[in-house]
Amino acid sequence: MEFQNAQPAQEVARLSQPPGSAYIGWRVFQDRCAGCHGTAAMGGRGAPNLLPLVRDMGSRQFVSLVLKRYDWGAAPEQAKRDSAALDALVDTIVQRREPPLTMPAWQGEPVVQAHIADLYAYLSARAQGAQGVGRPVP
Repeated sequence: MEFQNAQPAQEVARLSQPPGSAYIGWRVFQDRCAGCHGTAAMGGRGAPNLLPLVRDMGSRQFVSLVLKRYDWGAAPEQAKRDSAALDALVDTIVQRREPPLTMPAWQGEPVVQAHIADLYAYLSARAQGAQGVGRPVP
C-alpha cells in the first residue's frame, strides 16, 4: 500500500493564489464596481470587460490603476498637450458640465482601499476561470 502526501501540493497551490478573499472581493465589486462593469465584471454601461484586462496584469498594476487612475482617454487629445486646454478641461470637470473622466480613482474610498487585495483576488479568479459567474463560496 502506497501513501501520498498531498499537503505540499495543496500548500503550493494555495500560495500561488493572490492574497485576499474572493468572496469579500465579490461583495466589494458588487457594491462599488458592478454598476458600471456589470455584475459578472464582463462590461456594461460604457465600462469595459475587466476579465481580459485583469488576466494580463499583476496585483501591483491592478492596485495602482484602481486606487489612483482617472481615465483621461475620454479627454480631448489637445488637453494632453496644451496647458490652456488642460486648464479648460479641469474647469469642465470641477463645474460638472460634462463627465470626461470615465472611472474615478478609489484612493479615498475606505471600503475599496481596505479590500483592494480582496477585489484583486475576486477579479483574478474570474479572469483565470477559477471563479464562475455568481457569488463565491465564503
